[in-house]
Formats: sequence, structure tokens, C-alpha cells
Amino acid sequence: MKSDQNFVDEVKVTVTSGDGGNGMVSFRREKFAPRGGPSGGDGGRGGDVVLVADSHLSTLLDFRHRRELGAENGRPGGPSKRTGADGADALIRLPVGTAVYDLDEPEEAGPIADLVEADQRCVICTGGKGGLGNARFATSTRQAPRFAQEGRSGQSRQLRLSLKLLADVGLVGFPNAGKSTLLRQISQAKPRVASYPFTTLVPSLGVAEVGERRFVVADIPGLIEGASDGAGLGDRFLRHIERTRTLVHLLDCGAMLFEERDPLTDYAAIRTELARYRAELLERHEIVVLNKVDLVHDRERLDEIEAALRDRGLEVFRVSAATGEGSAALLSAMARALDAAATGEAEDAAELTEVATNASEARGEER
Repeated sequence: MKSDQNFVDEVKVTVTSGDGGNGMVSFRREKFAPRGGPSGGDGGRGGDVVLVADSHLSTLLDFRHRRELGAENGRPGGPSKRTGADGADALIRLPVGTAVYDLDEPEEAGPIADLVEADQRCVICTGGKGGLGNARFATSTRQAPRFAQEGRSGQSRQLRLSLKLLADVGLVGFPNAGKSTLLRQISQAKPRVASYPFTTLVPSLGVAEVGERRFVVADIPGLIEGASDGAGLGDRFLRHIERTRTLVHLLDCGAMLFEERDPLTDYAAIRTELARYRAELLERHEIVVLNKVDLVHDRERLDEIEAALRDRGLEVFRVSAATGEGSAALLSAMARALDAAATGEAEDAAELTEVATNASEARGEER
């Protein structure tokens, strides 16, 4: 289990591409041509800054103390029209799921790069062009130019790197609702588990299996009321819900017995925080889990809660993450929800393609 100190999901860095090398002023000085023509070579190109998605990384920890990253400058041109060597690119390896924002652009503009696939590459700063040597400026009327061109400067950008976990299913709920225990139950993940709030200080991922179907489940650290405004730990982890296609709300039925919490109130509070953070999260497919039912001896007490949730069109499952009761049915429901989400995404894509095609044909007819 990674410690909180090793899990870093947001950093700010400055990246700079290399300057182009200067062109050279040089003239041929050969034995039988003491006053030969210009022979200065061009400067080499500066290196690019390239972002690379690396599936072996899971944190931005490497950038906690490396805030300035740069590519090599191009080398200057040489005599005999030799071109200077190009500067080496700076390859910045980031975890898959990292979104990159330019700090000089408004937040609403969105990321300038979103690394969602392994080995995906993005040139974020282009290296400067090398300057031309004096051999390039020779003409019939100017046979001995004594000047060359300077290389162009590279680009510099201030970036915010924001890691958002790539998971199919996100487990959400108040602290101590049993998310980590459920993740251990349905996958091979081994998150820290204890009976006090905020045991989970970093998001955990696990791979669940239903038959031959495999999908990734994320345990999002517990949210509390006001999380979207920075209360508790929730504001640090809400971003990790963004990419999930299905949300599973865990409600603590054990706390209900001691009148500590009301499951319906908890569900409404979490929905409110999700809406305040990003309204479109409310459109994701939802599954509700009444967890810790092993602590409820009179199961009829759950009937009213379950009925109220089903009246809202929600799938509701009674589960004990500790004993495994109900986990198989929940896993099957997760798989069905993901299949439905994939079908919906495919239909949306097909609809967009059809609209674009019809618009293109309409423009053709107008011509």
C-alpha cells in the first residue's frame, strides 16, 4: 500500500524547449583557395518537450522537487557547411490519466493535453529553429556575407499536472462507509482498512472479475459535506471520480442502528457534493449499496430505505463487505451498468457522426 507521502496527484511545473543553435560565419581556407566562399553551417534545432503516458507510473511524486524541466539547446553550425547537432528532446513521463493545464489560460478552457492511453505522446513545447549559416546568404551580388542568423528561442510554459484515476467504477460514500473493505472483497486490492474515519488517504484501484469480464474499481477516499469547497479531504479526491462510468454509493447501515447517520440523508449529501463539483456526474449510472447489513438483525428496518431509493429508479443492493454477502450480485450489476454505459457511448458517437454527415451533405447541396 502506497503511503500518502508517495501519492502525489497534482503539481505545478515549468517546462522549456531548447533554443536553436546559431548559424556560423566561416569561409573556406583551402590550400588552393585562400579566399574561398562562405562555408558557415546552420545551427541545430532545439529539443522539444514531449509528454509521454507511462502505464508503470501511478503518482506525480517525481515532480514534487523537480519543478523546472527543459530540453537541450541545438548546437551551433560548423565550418564546411556542417549543421550543428539537434538538441535532445525532454521526455516527461507521466501516469496514464494525467490532465495537463496551462496556467496562463483560464480554467474553463480545459486541459491542453489529456493522457488517457499508455504510450500516448504530446509535444507541449516545440524547440527553436536553428539559425542559418552565412553560406545560406551568398548571392551573385553578395558573395562573401559576414553575418549569420541566430537560433530562435525555445518555448516556455507553466503547467499544472493533475492526475485523475482511470477506473470504470467509482466507490463513493462518507468516511467509514466500508469502501475499502468492499474493494478488498471484490478484487485483489489490499487497501488499508480500519474502523475510523479517513483510514483511506489515497485512492486505491482494484480489478474485479465477473466471468471473463474484468473492470477497474476505484475506492475514492471518504467525502463529507462541504468537500467540494475544501472541507475534509474530499476536494483532493473528487477529481478521481470524473473518469468513472458508473458510481456506486455505499451507505452505512451499521451507523443507522446507533442513530449516528441516516442512509437517505447521507445519499442526498453525497449527491449534493458531486453536483457542486461537476453537475454532469449526476448523469452517471448509479448503484446504491446498503452496506454492513450483517450488523442489522432486523432486516425489515431496511425495507423502507430500500423502497425510497428504488422509487427514484435506483438499483439497490444489500451487502456486507465484511462477510461477502451480496457481493456477487453487486459485481454482476456493475458489469451490466458498464455494458449499458458503453452502449450509450457508442450510440452517442453514432448520432454525432450522423449529424456531422448530414450537415456536410447539406452544405454540398447548397453549393
